[in-house]
Parts: sequence; C-alpha cells; structure tokens
Amino acid sequence: MSFGTFNVPVPVNEPVKEYRPGSPEREALKIALAEFRSQETDIPMYIGGEEVRTDRRLRIAPPHDHQHTLGYFYEGEAKHVQKAIDAALTAKEAWANLPWEHRAAIFLKAAELIAGPYRARINAATMLGQSKNAFQAEIDSACELIDFLRFNVHYATDIYKQQPGSSPGVWNRLEYRPLEGFVFALTPFNFTAIAGNLPTSAALMGNTVIWKPAYTQVLSAKVIMEVLIEAGLPAGVINLIYVDGPVAGEVIFSHPDFAGIHFTGSTGVFQQIWGTIGANIHKYKTYPRIVGETGGKDFVMVHESADVDEVATGLVRGAFEYQGQKCSAASRAYIPSTLWPAVEAKMKKFLSEIKMGVTEDFSNFINAVIDERAFNKITAYIEEAKQTDKVRVVAGGNYGGSKGYFIEPTVLQVEDPAYRTMCEEIFGPVLSIYVYEPSEFDNVLKVVNTTSPYALTGSIFSKDRYVIEQAAKALENAAGNFYINDKPTGAVVGQQPFGGARASGTNDKAGSALNLYRWLSARTIKETFSPPKSYEYPFLKPE
Repeated sequence: MSFGTFNVPVPVNEPVKEYRPGSPEREALKIALAEFRSQETDIPMYIGGEEVRTDRRLRIAPPHDHQHTLGYFYEGEAKHVQKAIDAALTAKEAWANLPWEHRAAIFLKAAELIAGPYRARINAATMLGQSKNAFQAEIDSACELIDFLRFNVHYATDIYKQQPGSSPGVWNRLEYRPLEGFVFALTPFNFTAIAGNLPTSAALMGNTVIWKPAYTQVLSAKVIMEVLIEAGLPAGVINLIYVDGPVAGEVIFSHPDFAGIHFTGSTGVFQQIWGTIGANIHKYKTYPRIVGETGGKDFVMVHESADVDEVATGLVRGAFEYQGQKCSAASRAYIPSTLWPAVEAKMKKFLSEIKMGVTEDFSNFINAVIDERAFNKITAYIEEAKQTDKVRVVAGGNYGGSKGYFIEPTVLQVEDPAYRTMCEEIFGPVLSIYVYEPSEFDNVLKVVNTTSPYALTGSIFSKDRYVIEQAAKALENAAGNFYINDKPTGAVVGQQPFGGARASGTNDKAGSALNLYRWLSARTIKETFSPPKSYEYPFLKPE
C-alpha cells in the first residue's frame, strides 16, 4: 500500500450566479423547472444501496401552486428504520477503514457535480418543492452546499494533522476515529444545504448515517442522493428514509448502537429528543453526541446614529427573504423614535415595489410559505395583531391560500416590547417593531437580551463605535452570530460559522471545524521505545 501526506484543494466560496435575463444559468434553470413541472417524480427511499418503495405513496406539490403534483414519495415504517440501521452498521467497518483521502474525494466530487451538471436541477427542485426564488435557491442549494462539502474536507484535513508533542524516547500519536455506532441526521425543509450538510459532515469523518429529511424537502433530498451516488458514495453509508418522526425515533433512540444525532429543527422537538436520549442513556454503548440548531427570535437593534437606508434595507431583506422562513430571519427590531418615521417610509416604499407570486416568475421577490400548517399558524398571529389595540399594522397583513400559501410581508408596530410577536418564533414574513426613545437605549439593550429564550442571530446598526462596542458586549450571549451594520441572515461557510446557544441549540457551528469534532472519537497512543525494566525510581535509593 502506498502512503503520503496529502494536501486537499484550497476551498474558495462558490461564486453566486446572478440569473440575469439572457444569462446561460437562467436559461438552464428554466429548462430544469419545466422538466420537473412536466413529470411526476418518483421518490424512493435509499437504504443500503437499494431504492425502496412502499404501499404508502404521498403526494408533493409546490407551496405556491398546491394544485399541481410534482411527484410522490414512499413513506416507510419502523421496519424500514431498522433496515436502514442494519445497512449503516453493515457498511460501517469498510467505510471507517477507507483512507480519509478517498472519503474526501467522494465529497469533493459531489461539490463539483453540484457546481456543474446538477446546479440547475438542484436549484429547480428547491424552487418548486420549497418555494424559493432563483437567488435564494442559488445561495442555498448550490453555493452553500458546495461550500459545506469543500470546506468540510479542508477542516477535516486540518483536524487530522493536529498531533500531540512527544518527549525523548516516546512517540505520542492521536487517532481520530468515527463514533462507535451510527449517526441520525434529522433535517429541515428550509435549507437544502442543511439537508445535505448534516448527513455528509458526519459521513466524511467515517460515520454511517440514517438521514430523515422533512417531508416538504424530499424533492431536493432526492437530488442530493443522486449526486452522492454519482460521486461514488458506497451503499449503506448514508441511508435516506421517509418515516414519521415518532416512528423513527422509537426505533433509533432505543438502539444500542445509536451514537449521535445531527439535528436542525424546532426547539420543542429537539428538547423532546434530548429527554428521550437521557431516559434511554443506559441502553447505549456510548454516550451519544447531541448536536442541534433550533429556533430563533432574531433581533435588529438600531441606534439613532444609524443610516436610515441601511436599516430599511437590512430589515426588508433580513425579515422577508424566503418569506422569513430562516432560523436567522429578523423578526423583532428596536428603532429610535428619531429614525422611525424615515425608516417606516423607506420600508413602505420597498415593500410597495416588491412582487409576490410563483418562483418560476423571476420578478417575484416573495413566494409562498411552506405548507398549510405554517400558513394557518402565521396568519393567526396576524389576525390576533389586527384585533389588538396596541398593535398597528404598518404594512402588509393580507394573505390568501386558494392557489398557494401566500402571505404578504407584514410589519407590525407594537407598544409593548413583550407583546407575543416580539417574543415568540413565528417563522414567517412577520416583522415586529418597537419604537423607543433614544435616551432609553441602555434599557432597551437589556430588553433585547431578556425578551426571548433564543440566542441565534442579531445585529446592531450604528455609526458610533462606542455604541457598537457597548451593544456587542451587552448582547454577547444573546446571539451566536452577531452582525454589525448588516442584516442578521446570510452566514457564509468559511466566513461566519453558524449556530446559537440558549434555546437556539448547542452552538456547534456548522461550516467550521468545531462541528466536525463532534463526529470524532479520539484515541491517544503512546509508544515507548525503551520501556523501564524495574519498578524502582531514583528517589527510592538510600542516602
């Protein structure tokens, strides 16, 4: 066998294509959209290298056109979860023993495939299945997923290089093993990149994975599996199942070989999972790794020294891109009374120009929320606000679900900074604003820090460096990703490692080496070249 110390290609963030009229990428995307529209895609589970279909076939539709059928996926049962676990454990030894550079090569090839021949396909699947416009799909399902794959290989290489020092006559080594058992990846609907990163980051480090995506993301999940298979991922390394959450959990969290969960989703579900793992801790061979990124109630704090146009732009983009269905989306803002009239006017102007509709019309900035359940939850908040004397609807507030689940970008001005929409995660296009007197800035910082149990993202807008430093210090535990004079969304792999604490998760920073450490179990090896041959130490000798 040949050996070498290998340097991987230096990762660079994938350039974001613009999709201008007449551009090649726009034309390719239109073709891919039409192709998905013209057929009903068959979406099997992938277990141990087999395509698995069941008698229970579930329909999927675009959220912005829910009368149209995009295809069908096959829902599994407990026996399919067990089959996936068996496949993962069967594949484990060969995958864990495969030299790391060969594992890395598979995911680097996957990145190249997404950057090239699969780019239009994965973007179109995301646009139709998850109702993202072309730009939001591009920065997510193409660029961010490519970045995750490339940068994770780079971080893994750096981790493997980290070795302890050795004293004379001793050689100390550190092995980085995968976890003992299998990893469960539970992924959300809102980012195709997250759905791809959660299983592949664990697999890169030698683990085998059971992957359960959100049912509203299965179309782009299928494309991810197509890419991984073409890239050469061996059978059983990542097993893609569509099974009801409690059914999957009952099997997975009771299995002795359960070694860890990589999760993005709601805080309530994550806390329930944590409790289940704790109750079952005596069943496991090892203490499972629990990695989760959950909810947010993300803030924008504005100082009177801020620029009005920058604030208005940051709020509109931060709150309403992808219909506010980002865990990092701006959902509460605190604006001084001296700036509010100008900020309000500018936001109204922007929102009056924004178009809402289907993703296939590239002129639409706003599309549909993900499903009827989300639509009903979000609109209930809006209706309650309309009936509340101390809340004013500044913009939006209208909605309709007959063709698609459309909700206008809605801005609420509240008199009480503890009103529900300032405190509770809505996960939709609703921004609540509290207007304060500039003299109350210090007190409002305390309100920002204590209003929400979450601590995911937040930002400060100010031109005063002392104020920026004051806010950064006062809010150091209020956000895992903190932005200065920018919207609190849009973290880029390799630039802003993402994750929050408090009720927002374990802050293991996806898109950094910190996350990959969670999928490793280190073994220290000490080799002594001249071992002692007597128990005696010099201090024992007589005077």
